[in-house]
Amino acid sequence: MIVTSALRHAAAGSAAMLLVLSAPVSATATAPRAPAAAPGPALGPALGAGAVAEPSPPARRFVDRTRLDRSGTQVEPLAGAPAVPSLSALSWVVADAGTGEVLAARAAHRKLPPASTLKTLFALTALPHHAASEQHTVADEELTGIGEGSSLVGVKEGYTYRVSDLWNGVFLSSGNDAVHVLASMSGGWESMARQMQDKARSLGAKDTHVVSPDGYDAPGQVSSAYDLAVFGRAGVQDPEFTRYCSTAYADFPAGSWSYGIANTNRLLTGADGIGRYPGIIGIKNGYTSNAGNTLVAAARRGERTLVVSVMNPQWGGGLAVYQEARSLLDWGFAAADKVRPVGSLLPPKAPEEPEAEREEARAVAVRGGAGAPPAALRTAEPRPRPVTAAAAAAPADSGPSVALPLTLVASACAAALALWVLRRRAARA
Repeated sequence: MIVTSALRHAAAGSAAMLLVLSAPVSATATAPRAPAAAPGPALGPALGAGAVAEPSPPARRFVDRTRLDRSGTQVEPLAGAPAVPSLSALSWVVADAGTGEVLAARAAHRKLPPASTLKTLFALTALPHHAASEQHTVADEELTGIGEGSSLVGVKEGYTYRVSDLWNGVFLSSGNDAVHVLASMSGGWESMARQMQDKARSLGAKDTHVVSPDGYDAPGQVSSAYDLAVFGRAGVQDPEFTRYCSTAYADFPAGSWSYGIANTNRLLTGADGIGRYPGIIGIKNGYTSNAGNTLVAAARRGERTLVVSVMNPQWGGGLAVYQEARSLLDWGFAAADKVRPVGSLLPPKAPEEPEAEREEARAVAVRGGAGAPPAALRTAEPRPRPVTAAAAAAPADSGPSVALPLTLVASACAAALALWVLRRRAARA
């Protein structure tokens, strides 16, 4: 009995010692060491608890994107706002080109034939393919397939043109022949239609379906006043695009001589009794018998730039599209600070990935096991755990070893066992 009690006491004491000594071992083993600071000059005072190194970018002002899907004129005036002009166009938009905020609109997402205003999307897509100074000799096959009755600038096979000449032909004369050549230089007609479709989606323009890159009427080819405003806003942010769309007059080469061409946008040239709009940047007009008259225009006044799109006015003749665009620009500059936005030309903000999913993706990437994410994500390092001040200051070999409590337990058990054996032998003797 005495021996058994001694054995139990020895075992209990050894277990208690193991628990006491093992607790700090676990804490020490899992706490990472802080990395050594790189030598160099001090960069300023350390940030206190809760301090932020850089301010977060301002959040976008909330707008209800579904508002532009509604019928009728959409506007939210504040005190002192002027009345929206009464227009005959089937669809129109006026927006701030800087912020992308839509100030007012009517049937913004109504899908309609765009005519040559689709050339804005063509330019956004094809301009990066070739430098303006590049020269190109036109082949006969590059001028095949041009629609009957198309507007032309006069491109001829066998002639050599600078790329800038061809773009002048696109923007000023709305030349479908120039579009065909530039599209051929940039992958071909079908490829260009696909590229334009991809570009539209990347800009958040979901109403546009591209069939003919020059805007010529084609079954299923549509856009909307919203999408055209998106293209116009993107264009005026590109200096090269802006240079072409704001050019009123240019010389177009014809072998050993050249002839003058004028921009067909009357708000830019002031032709046909339509006065040049103050601060006009330009952009693009269009017309087909199916689409009627269409226009994307932009103008700057002070620090503000507005973009408007007008599709198919129902009365007033062929020049009504310019008069209605003028009315929208006038209203927009007067009302810009006196209305709340009813939409935005910016692409919808992608939803943020939940933190738990990001952490799981990092864990899978580190494990490299089944279901691991793509290579770009697999290179990411897991987020380091917080380092306490005590753990950072401790040396690498600090803290007791796990072997010590195990050795003590084993020794105590062995001693108790030996004592028990000796007592048993003495009792038998």
